[in-house]
Amino acid sequence: MLEPAHHADVVIVGAGAAGLSAAHRLTSAGVTTVVLEAAPYVGGRMSTEKVDGFRLDRIGQLLSTSYPELRRTPGLDALVLRPFAPGLLVHSDGRHHRAAEPLPVRSGRSGRPGRNRRSGRNGRSARGALTAARALASAPRVPRPIRSAPGTAPRGATPLGGPLDQARLGAALARLAATPVERLLSRPELPAARALSARGLPARTIDGFLRPLLSALLCDPGLTTSSRCADLALHAFARGRLCIPEGGAEALPDLLAAALPPGTVHTGVRVTSVATTSVTTAEHGEIACRAVLLATDARAAAELLPGLRVPPFHELTVFHHTAPEPPLDGPALLLDADRAGPVAHTSVISRVDPSRAPADRVLVSSTALGPPPDERTVRAHLATLYGAPTDRWEPLAVHHTREAVPAMPPPHDPRRPVRLLSGLYVCGDHRDTSTVQGALHSGRRAAHAVLADFGITPAHAEESVATAA
Repeated sequence: MLEPAHHADVVIVGAGAAGLSAAHRLTSAGVTTVVLEAAPYVGGRMSTEKVDGFRLDRIGQLLSTSYPELRRTPGLDALVLRPFAPGLLVHSDGRHHRAAEPLPVRSGRSGRPGRNRRSGRNGRSARGALTAARALASAPRVPRPIRSAPGTAPRGATPLGGPLDQARLGAALARLAATPVERLLSRPELPAARALSARGLPARTIDGFLRPLLSALLCDPGLTTSSRCADLALHAFARGRLCIPEGGAEALPDLLAAALPPGTVHTGVRVTSVATTSVTTAEHGEIACRAVLLATDARAAAELLPGLRVPPFHELTVFHHTAPEPPLDGPALLLDADRAGPVAHTSVISRVDPSRAPADRVLVSSTALGPPPDERTVRAHLATLYGAPTDRWEPLAVHHTREAVPAMPPPHDPRRPVRLLSGLYVCGDHRDTSTVQGALHSGRRAAHAVLADFGITPAHAEESVATAA
């Protein structure tokens, strides 16, 4: 419990990924830090519901093994990443087509998580899995051919176009993977749909692969996102493997919170007002400090600081079902290229991460973009996508989030200022890119701004914060 008239060097409002990332940077520099969270748990939107032994993410954001902040953020050494199969499965015209991800051509370490079989859940050590993720992210890469899954479609009849179109897509992904982030951020800015067309990619390739892919990564089926932010998302995709945290999305913020000094994080504390030298809480009165860092979502931050920009949002609904048997073999991510129903992407998530379901049970998680659709419509669409009956599937939970992912239409600055004035700072995915990488990175930028104003050199002086991906 917080003591009356409690004092800290920095008070962070919000215990999501951004706030916890900033707290690690500050405490490692010797700055006394208190993190206040209104909810009874940490993580914000990265939360996981437990139902009958199942672990059900409320949003289910996808991560990439190439996200730099997963390696740079203190406290995430024990994070276990569960990668999807090395290739996306795209549903189009009643068939499945496999679009292979770029894979490493050489590496000094194993590229398969789980090779180190020392202690850890499901035979995998946390450190071994993260080491494998680092190898996947840092190894040189070339794009593998985009191909149809064996026996599913005639040669050349894919949602990506013919062999020449597929070669162009592979070359475009290779160029993105090799382009430094600062160059991507300096490119002319257009809506993603216009930028992709201007690069010579045919409409079939854009609609058949890039649109469903960016729908999964950024929740943007209309491709209205800034081309710079879309390029950053495709850059991460081309350099790594899509993955999820073992045990649910909450594993990431839980690890960050657990690694902070005892007494740093306080949940169930609602902040009602902020100033440069104090915050006022509903439960504990005023807390004095030298600086305040707002690490809430954009709308909550604007309620505490009227006039702060609130971006538009993408809304989504996640449907969790348990099925009598897996409707698809392997840990594949299945995308809908036809947009014939409400589901944008789906996966037999218990095949990707067995810890999310009880033994011998099947968990299917599916994401629908936009307003919440009817569950029966979703189940009918899933039957089409998987090519399997869903009438015996049992619904476990439906999570609708109206303001799930901040939209990033052009013009969008993915490095929005985190220092409002001396003593007052703000961070979150709404100040960076709308990804877990963006949230963690904005927290690091904000912590560095605080330390600079305090005249403190960061304990871990990594590469330039401004150009980190």
